[in-house]
Amino acid sequence: GPDGQMSKSLEKLSSGFRINRAADDAAGLSISEGLRSQVGGLKQAVRNAQDGISVAQTAEGALNETTSILQRMRDLSVQAANGGSNDAEAKGAAQKEFSQLNEELDRISNTTSFGKSKLLDGSFGNGNKIDGSSKVTTLPTGAQTFNITKIGDKDLSANPIVVTTAAIPATATAKDVADAMNTAIKAALTDQTAGGPAAGQGFTGNEVKVSASVAADATGASFSLSGSKGFEISGDLSAVGVTGTTSTADPKANSGQFQVGANSGETLSISIGAVSSSALGTNALDLTAEGGADKAIEALDKAITSVSDTRATLGAYQNRFEHTINNLNVSVENLSASES
Repeated sequence: GPDGQMSKSLEKLSSGFRINRAADDAAGLSISEGLRSQVGGLKQAVRNAQDGISVAQTAEGALNETTSILQRMRDLSVQAANGGSNDAEAKGAAQKEFSQLNEELDRISNTTSFGKSKLLDGSFGNGNKIDGSSKVTTLPTGAQTFNITKIGDKDLSANPIVVTTAAIPATATAKDVADAMNTAIKAALTDQTAGGPAAGQGFTGNEVKVSASVAADATGASFSLSGSKGFEISGDLSAVGVTGTTSTADPKANSGQFQVGANSGETLSISIGAVSSSALGTNALDLTAEGGADKAIEALDKAITSVSDTRATLGAYQNRFEHTINNLNVSVENLSASES
């Protein structure tokens, strides 16, 4: 009756929507609900992209301090290189400060985080880690041999790098396995010639700190390990015989992937390498050694360039997220108009 029509008209006016129930437009309801769902998803995607900007800003802020530390370390190296006016005591004092600054680099690398995700230890966006205390359920004793079949984007399947570990005890944890593999992989990569596949991907022995990140694969048929600069090493782990672990980390805990759309697969990923003293190649520098200051200057120039490159990449990530947010907001506005 007239009262019912009046009620429906008032409902449309108060809600701002033409369709409030199936009876208003049965055919248009599913379209309207679909649009409403898209709008909700897009609004959340905007918030996700804003989180992405926050991650990049947090990491970049920490790297700004890292750069300042590296610059101070370079100043100390230049000072120590001036042999004409520096005695052993002066070089020793410079080395003490140098060592303290290395510790600060490690602190920044290990503690910079967003939520529960570490940003600068090499794990963000670079693979998942097994709990280091997890017992490996099946593990043969003795030395083990396995192949590295991929480094970065270099496929080595036809001519893999053969890696042999030291003896692994039967009581080993996942960390023990990773440590054994880490030592062996470092040795294998260090042995690569200048023209080898490892060198071609920018690896050195010091840069490939593996940590406890053996793939959480129930069959243990493969592994994926993150290098400290964000590189990924993968290969065949079947020869090592790891068939499982008792517990694994959440695969999404440190994925570096952001959902920036209303639908599946609309993602944007961030990957950040480590900036610890070992990753930057400053941990073993000695200003008091013969020629040590000159070596330090060269190493620090490379470290500063590496951090600057990472900061530039983070700036590019921020720009991508900002463009994504602008596009999402336009989509939200247009879909909201269509929905009403």
